[in-house]
Amino acid sequence: MKIIVPMAGRGSRLRPHSLTVPKPLIPVAGQPIVHRLVKDIVKVLNQPIEEIAFVLGDPAWFGDDVVASLIELAEGLDAKPTIYRQDQPLGTGHAIMCAEPSLSGPAVIAYADTLIRAEFDLDPSADSVIWTKKVDNPEAYGVVKLNDNQEIIELVEKPETFISDQAVIGIYYFKDVSVLKMKLQEVLDENIMNGGEYQINDGIKRMMTDGKKFKTGTVDEWMDCGNKAITIDTNRRMLGFLRADGEEQLIANSVTLTNSNIIEPCFVDENVVLINTTIGPNVSIGKDCIIENSTVKNSLIQSDTTIKNANLDNAMIGNHVRFDGNFKTISIGDYSVLE
Repeated sequence: MKIIVPMAGRGSRLRPHSLTVPKPLIPVAGQPIVHRLVKDIVKVLNQPIEEIAFVLGDPAWFGDDVVASLIELAEGLDAKPTIYRQDQPLGTGHAIMCAEPSLSGPAVIAYADTLIRAEFDLDPSADSVIWTKKVDNPEAYGVVKLNDNQEIIELVEKPETFISDQAVIGIYYFKDVSVLKMKLQEVLDENIMNGGEYQINDGIKRMMTDGKKFKTGTVDEWMDCGNKAITIDTNRRMLGFLRADGEEQLIANSVTLTNSNIIEPCFVDENVVLINTTIGPNVSIGKDCIIENSTVKNSLIQSDTTIKNANLDNAMIGNHVRFDGNFKTISIGDYSVLE
């Protein structure tokens, strides 16, 4: 099994945080988004992973530190790491084709802007499985249309009338991903574009026309990381899941508490110092932070940041920030100073 992760986008909706760190590398509940996504997919698949291929953008943006992080992730899962580049933002289908040498055999394709919680077995009779989540407002999503055998026969984007309540979340399994490659090559050769881009859906629709069997794999939880507010909510939900699982240490042993307390669930990384401070619930703090005379809840704070005299709720603060002030709901990017 292979995992293909297109992640070349700039994450403009998450600015200013994605101005200095690619969105898939922004930590949620203590780990980068793409790390959590890949690990959760491996857990669902429950089988050996031969290769994990990452499709990155401009090397000036997705630099050596990003590549090193992704290589370490793949090797930690006993998989071969492969790095590809998408030099132009030409859509989801184009991004997949940038990984053309890896498009053979069984594979999962997962776009790196979402997190999941799921337990299901891949249907061995299916040529492809499209992972979906039941939603209350399907008109806001791309959804699958099913026949009486619960096979996917159509993909419908933001339907005006009810088609189904199963929204496509951007994770796909292909029994032989070379079939998708062939169909996407046709899309590129015929210059078939939607919204000025080559889309994965146009390749999938051609597979359906050829009679390939598509089934759904329904996830229990689907968490987006599209903008600041949604990412903070995803952090909250993920912390709750991790605390219930009990599989990860969420509070580092090297945390220093001086007249301070932590209301769980929280993630607090190495060498964090809390002085006259209460954090939590639902707070993630990166390594080497100092927080003094403050109250922080429902917030994400990255590494090497100092916060004083703050009352924060639903805040997102980047790396190397110096913040001293009476503000509450904020979004501060890397290397900012407010004193």
